[in-house]
Amino acid sequence: MRLSFALLVVLAAHSASTIAAPIDPATARLVDLTHAFNERTLYWPTSPSAFEFKSLAHGQTEGGYFYAANAFCAPEHGGTHLDAPIHFAERGRTADQIPLQDLVGPAVVIDVREQVAKDADYALTPDDVRAFESRHGEIAPGSIVLLRTGYGSRWPDRKAYFGDDTPNDASQLHFPSFGAEAARLLVEERKVAVLGVDTASIDIGQSRDFQVHRIAAAKNVPGLENLAALDQLPPTGATVIALPMKIEGGSGGPVRVIALLPNAAD
Repeated sequence: MRLSFALLVVLAAHSASTIAAPIDPATARLVDLTHAFNERTLYWPTSPSAFEFKSLAHGQTEGGYFYAANAFCAPEHGGTHLDAPIHFAERGRTADQIPLQDLVGPAVVIDVREQVAKDADYALTPDDVRAFESRHGEIAPGSIVLLRTGYGSRWPDRKAYFGDDTPNDASQLHFPSFGAEAARLLVEERKVAVLGVDTASIDIGQSRDFQVHRIAAAKNVPGLENLAALDQLPPTGATVIALPMKIEGGSGGPVRVIALLPNAAD
């Protein structure tokens, strides 16, 4: 009961106008929204490096016990990761400065798979947001808005996921994401806490000016990219926890994102 109450308090703090049902972590269904990091992890085509994993020790020691240790190296922006506001705003928060309360909140999942099936470069519109709200109610301040395009199922096929697999070239990318005006509505009017998507960027693949990144960063709203398993979340009712590696001064970093769904019996 103590854990349930604590989580309810967190949710209520995001929006006094929203009555959030308590979620007991002991009985909740947990959904991992994170792709595993390995040699197949996708990074932006122009990234000079990717995920590197090296075994330092693995086996029996002279003392007669087993011991294993590894080293890894990776760019901040690749795999399931967080974009800190400073990524596109000179005075924006760094990864270690993002308040924890912004990284825990009620999930809003907007499904645009139907539109994406007709247009690989589809950008979420304000009309899409309002259509969602007509069915589920106005998006509350502090919400974590996740855009479900269906591209998570294409991971880690580089060509299918990015729309192109030309090395060191990001000019021919084709994938959907948020549109600038929809982002402005969500960030500036609805005052959401986080934007997240199951594609490589919160801007569409053909973006050249990264307006969505800039709109979000200007309001210190972080982004979550390369999310997994959004098909397992309802439009509303889940709680998302997104905790990035706490890199001092970082413009982003790997993040473990999970969702909690209330048990039907609760």
